[in-house]
Amino acid sequence: MKLYNTMSGKEEDIAPAKRQVKMPVNMYVCGVTPYAPCHIGHAMSYVIFDTLRRHLEFRGFQVRHIQNFTDIDDKIINRANQEGVSYRVLADRYIDEYKVQMERLNVRPPTVYALATDAMPKIIDVISGLIDKGYAYSSNGDVYFRVTKDDDYGKLSHRSLDSMIAGARIDVAEAKEHPMDFALWKAAKPGEPSWDSPWGQGRPGWHIECTSICLEQLGDTLDIHGGGLDLVFPHHENEIAQSESFTGKVPFSRVWVHNGLLQMGAEKMSKSLGNLVTVSEALERYSVDALRLFFLSSHYRSPLSYSPEGVASQERAAERLRHALSHDSPSSATELDPSPFEKSFIDAMDSDLNTPQALAALFDLSREINRAKDQGQSIKKAQGILRKLGGILGLTFQAKTLAENNQFLAPVSSVFNEMGGLLDASGHHKLAGWVKTHKDSPDLATLVETLLAIRRELRQAKDYKLADAIRHKLTDAGIAVEDTRDGAIWKPRL
Repeated sequence: MKLYNTMSGKEEDIAPAKRQVKMPVNMYVCGVTPYAPCHIGHAMSYVIFDTLRRHLEFRGFQVRHIQNFTDIDDKIINRANQEGVSYRVLADRYIDEYKVQMERLNVRPPTVYALATDAMPKIIDVISGLIDKGYAYSSNGDVYFRVTKDDDYGKLSHRSLDSMIAGARIDVAEAKEHPMDFALWKAAKPGEPSWDSPWGQGRPGWHIECTSICLEQLGDTLDIHGGGLDLVFPHHENEIAQSESFTGKVPFSRVWVHNGLLQMGAEKMSKSLGNLVTVSEALERYSVDALRLFFLSSHYRSPLSYSPEGVASQERAAERLRHALSHDSPSSATELDPSPFEKSFIDAMDSDLNTPQALAALFDLSREINRAKDQGQSIKKAQGILRKLGGILGLTFQAKTLAENNQFLAPVSSVFNEMGGLLDASGHHKLAGWVKTHKDSPDLATLVETLLAIRRELRQAKDYKLADAIRHKLTDAGIAVEDTRDGAIWKPRL
């Protein structure tokens, strides 16, 4: 299996010798700062690395996967002060919420969730070692890394010190020897949480926690270090500088894997910009599989633009896969051979985690399952392969349940009431105008997808009368519904 290495700019093999000697692949993924609910930009990154881990395990590797929580930070302190609670209460609240949301997204927990505050002894040990080796210096209770001492500083982002200074907003403190020197330890401010250290009371800088956790949990050299593309500089660049300077071993990570960012319009989705959709909000509207398909429908290194219509289209795609698995297999001596599709899937995943091509193989297989079933071929083996390969992508093949969809019934009713109020004596003219006006609205997509999910469950329960009533209601509303062997598809008729 090969992955694109940000450091080299090439696709590189993932430690094949480790599989032979049964040694684990060590993978570290940078985690969240828990000061607010996590959003779907976070979710996309962790779905991607969950998928990478699943595929590595499928290919025979053991994986030791570590992920941190930056549980002490300016943002946490400021939010805790605003709410009148301790930083610990605030951080624990959002850590617990994050874990629940990842479980709902079918993201497996890492081998270890590591807290920055739990790594404090190692953090102090690493900083002390960097000072002893001349790579860091203390100044008025702060400690800074000396970038001019590191000859290859900037090798991950492929930038020189001069270009970094020209292209960044630098905190030029009098205590610094060089504008790009970065904080390893911050002297305590009045009222802030702090820890004892050889340099006085204080707390760690951002970058040192990941170095310390990696060294403590995974050793001097990692196989894979991952995170969002926005972490290449300064975070990962500084991690490399600290880690390799402390241990004297190069490389700190054999492969650096960075996912593209989820965008809302022209900007990345982020808490600080406020242009976000929380994971909780997304899961109220869409199924887990629709969200995972949306994230994985684009190559992980590419940016992805969020839109309700884009996720709604993946809801329909998820239904096509579920539909192929819903058939009873005919009893036949002739059997559909799924091996060409399985090979296409694995080849795509082995080639820099090419999930769009892997998904294409799944949908090709689902269409062949439907065709073979209609021709009387046995499809049991093919269905098993479809389920197995989908599991590598973390798909559950479960629609939103009636209980989950019940939360939509109030807004659904209100929309139908609004539409009903538009009817004139003939019952058509104004209603058609409403559908035309709202045909691109995410509210319309949510309404229709929810009703079709309920209709599907009613049909599975053999309550065809109520299922047909839903279809008639949609037809009256100007929505064309077509039942295909891949599931129901719909579109506004106007």
